[in-house]
Amino acid sequence: MDTCADPGLFGPGSVTWQMHGDPMMWIAGVRALYLQALHPRAVRGVLQNSDFRRDAWGRLLRTADFVGTTTYGTSEAAERAGARVRKIHGMLWATDPDTGERYGVGEPELLLWVHCAEIDSYVHVMRRSGYPLTDAQTDRYIAEHRISARLVGLDPENVPASRAELAAYFEKVRPDLAAGPEARTVDDFLLRPPTHPLLVPARALVWRRVADLAYAALPPYAHALYGRPAPAPAVVTRRLRATGVLLRGVPARLRWQLPPKHILRAMARLGPDTRPALHRAGP
Repeated sequence: MDTCADPGLFGPGSVTWQMHGDPMMWIAGVRALYLQALHPRAVRGVLQNSDFRRDAWGRLLRTADFVGTTTYGTSEAAERAGARVRKIHGMLWATDPDTGERYGVGEPELLLWVHCAEIDSYVHVMRRSGYPLTDAQTDRYIAEHRISARLVGLDPENVPASRAELAAYFEKVRPDLAAGPEARTVDDFLLRPPTHPLLVPARALVWRRVADLAYAALPPYAHALYGRPAPAPAVVTRRLRATGVLLRGVPARLRWQLPPKHILRAMARLGPDTRPALHRAGP
């Protein structure tokens, strides 16, 4: 590792650096979308400020780019990315159709929900798909992401920093969750995203399997809210593990060639020995 280069906000010694290089993060990201949509105030803020059906792919890719930049970019690049997100949140508002209340999408309550749904999804899918995270590493990972919470405008002291704190947060927020019309819009998109007619067979063959697996990996209360059943947990775990084996079988160097090449750029900056590998994260 080049000791003169900037390792960024997390650095190669973090669990985040190692874990975010895994391809199952994409399925975890789709699970996060499903989960995030169950908070009516949060998902309303998204749908009232964008044409979700036309720009959902762009939103997913922008989220992936933010995660890649804040994980593998320089400290300056990560801080710039955070500043952009905070600026956008500060300009957006939503309206509750039932009460007429107008509220900012950057409210701490909403930002915390989005953050926790993402972190829970990343941890859940990775561990259940066979990624060898210990309990201690999982707690470290959750605590590390007080950094990403700060970047989007949250006070890190108010953000869960362990599995126990994350579980307590979800227990507290569950009464506020519902599968309203906005959640149904997200569900419909994820099941049948708009695509060119020639790509419809590929959508059915590839994307539908990704969406189905991400949905199946949700907690039981989420399945109940959406009103769509999921396979038995043991079946879902087998499918996640099989998918993990398949995707991890693709050489990492080939996967990391996909734009915007955050990992390869970080390795070029810091040295080849900083390539993501879980054993470098410590116990």
